[in-house]
Amino acid sequence: MKEPTTSGIAFIIIDMINDFQFKHGEVLAQKALQITGPINQIKEQFKKHHLPIIYVNDHYQLWQANLNKIIDYCHNPISQPVIDAIRPSPDDYFLIKPKHSAFYGTALNTLLHQLQVQTLVISGIAGNICVLFSANDAYMRDYKLHIPGNCTASNNDHDNNNALKMMEEVLKADIHSLSSKNYNISSLFPS
Repeated sequence: MKEPTTSGIAFIIIDMINDFQFKHGEVLAQKALQITGPINQIKEQFKKHHLPIIYVNDHYQLWQANLNKIIDYCHNPISQPVIDAIRPSPDDYFLIKPKHSAFYGTALNTLLHQLQVQTLVISGIAGNICVLFSANDAYMRDYKLHIPGNCTASNNDHDNNNALKMMEEVLKADIHSLSSKNYNISSLFPS
């Protein structure tokens, strides 16, 4: 496993390993599956540049940052397509969180400091809850934010769009979609 480059940027993927066993879970699972393609495009670029990819996930009362146990727990017919599409690689970081924010009660901030990160690209679900709360906490810690609109989903598109607009206006996040075909992605990486 090659150590990530300390280039000042990291890719955060929030709550994509999910059981979707809640009200509107099937709707969110469908929307989550739609964003796996753009997330994986960005993930490929981060891997190409040896940049850190960090999954931050709910713990499902297992209280162990054991990816395989969480995947086994979450695995069901609704979640399987999403998990299969977005499964972390062995060299990705994996943290568990007890609440909505990726920073609350986790080692994320310490890890980001150790990796000398100043800019975060944040993706995942739900855009109007866990992504929004994580972006807010990142902003409060002075991280520069990119939250690609095509890499977040909520069970309600209107709520997701409102959350993105709030992150853009209040948290100064760049919410433009990022892809390998988009002008924005190359500007994120060191030459």
